[in-house]
Amino acid sequence: MFAGVTYTFFVINAVIAVELFLIFRAWWVLLIAAALHGIGMLMCLNEPRIFDLWITRARTCPRVKNHALWGCNSYRP
Repeated sequence: MFAGVTYTFFVINAVIAVELFLIFRAWWVLLIAAALHGIGMLMCLNEPRIFDLWITRARTCPRVKNHALWGCNSYRP
């Protein structure tokens, strides 16, 4: 944990904030990054590894061809 969120979320938030700052060259981007960090802190209060679990789920459980029909995914064998 770093600053109330997981290290993964902190790095992703920092990279997005720096990229947006370089694109827009405006200080309001830092306010957006601070707001996202606050939201991340609230989400980590209940389950500290929520973002790591979500990344693992997204990596190991891709969308299947009939997702629109059934509304769910399945694991790859």
